[in-house]
Amino acid sequence: MARWYNKVEEAGFHSFNVIAATFHEHYDEILNFYNNRSSNALAESFNAKVKLFRANLRGVADKKFFLFRIAKLYAYPH
Repeated sequence: MARWYNKVEEAGFHSFNVIAATFHEHYDEILNFYNNRSSNALAESFNAKVKLFRANLRGVADKKFFLFRIAKLYAYPH
């Protein structure tokens, strides 16, 4: 990945600047996936469930109740 980044930088392809900057900024996280096979997929999945839950409620009026329901619905079994 570092070689690709260097080649893009040397070639001066301006169309790749955004993706090259993204790779540069998230280099450690990208390599972490390949080294440890770990990702934030679990967090992203939970976030999607929270968004769906909020959409089904058509907004959240009572924040305390919302957090209570989230905890009850998506808590890990002990």
